[in-house]
Amino acid sequence: MAKLYFYYSAMNAGKSTTLLQAAHNYHERGMRTLVYAPALDNRHGVGQITSRIGLSSSAIVMPADMDVFEDVKQRHREKPVHCVLIDEAQFLTAKQVLQATKVCDLIGVPVLCYGIRTDFQGEPFEGSKYLLSWAEEISEIKTVCQSGRKATMNARLDENGNRVWEGQQVDVGHHYIAMSRKEFQLERVSPVAKQ
Repeated sequence: MAKLYFYYSAMNAGKSTTLLQAAHNYHERGMRTLVYAPALDNRHGVGQITSRIGLSSSAIVMPADMDVFEDVKQRHREKPVHCVLIDEAQFLTAKQVLQATKVCDLIGVPVLCYGIRTDFQGEPFEGSKYLLSWAEEISEIKTVCQSGRKATMNARLDENGNRVWEGQQVDVGHHYIAMSRKEFQLERVSPVAKQ
């Protein structure tokens, strides 16, 4: 039975490296994968997945209005697909996560999603919220804070390295650091604390 997987972590824990390794493992066994990346992630060029340790791969560009199920179904008809991998899965819409469940349930192809749970204010991303709710398998890729504690949060920095406390949820780039909840100061940054 094909499953929906969600591998999550704080920033810079190796999610893209893990995705690229999984794709390599399938390819090494002669199996076909489809690798997707959201259109808004242009850090290394649209349709590129690049890890901090230098691994990279091209990917199918996934705009917010793409029907993941229909795209996989069409490609699977042309040539059998053995696994679907999605990078930066926090940017999926709720509808796209539902479509990913259909890839598993109706086509029988596992979907492995990699992303972060929360934004720079500790708020859940839409895609992550539904992946946490609907995935059969949820696994954390661990990393550490500069304090030495387990990092679970993502702080945003400005161009001068100063902490950003307010702003839009999505700001794609390399200006984030992983922090423990204590160092993150959740009570200061969370909109919940301001209610």
